[in-house]
Amino acid sequence: QAKATTVREALTKWEEKTGEKANEAKAVKLYGQVPPIEKMDASLSMLSSCEKLSLSTNCIEKITNLNGLKNLKILSLGRNNIKVLSGLEAVGDTLEELWISYNLIEKLKGVHSMKNLKVLYMSNNLVKEWVEFVRLAELPCLVDLVFVGNPLEEKHSSEGNWMEEASKKLPNLKKLDGNKILFLI
Repeated sequence: QAKATTVREALTKWEEKTGEKANEAKAVKLYGQVPPIEKMDASLSMLSSCEKLSLSTNCIEKITNLNGLKNLKILSLGRNNIKVLSGLEAVGDTLEELWISYNLIEKLKGVHSMKNLKVLYMSNNLVKEWVEFVRLAELPCLVDLVFVGNPLEEKHSSEGNWMEEASKKLPNLKKLDGNKILFLI
């Protein structure tokens, strides 16, 4: 069994490949590491200038160590093993987009800390209940949501009332699952 890649190792490789310095870079891509990254470790805190961080396609289970990322606007964590949305409080004031599709998220506790989140891509997770979905109403700026492939969406799409029910519960949305929401008055 190959040892996991650490964030520090991935950053070193990334610096060598791009010729950029991690602490000055606005966009840092650490996706699809071989072997994969399993932990978001403390070396992430050096990314103080980073506005877009990609850690997708790894084996990360927990969102941690974001406290040094004072300028983070876009966080990409798709295709990992993340089960909960905790750990985002540290970037709650700056984060505008969270891309977290293809994970294992069932509960949305903790979303409310992302006060400026506009875009949430969380298709193909495990959300089954409206009580969890409704927590997204605690995001005052959320306008674009992709939720397709969650058990809740699949059930209601097959019943033919997904768009209607979801947009009723999140009246500020402008786009749901890539479709503009047309308000019927």
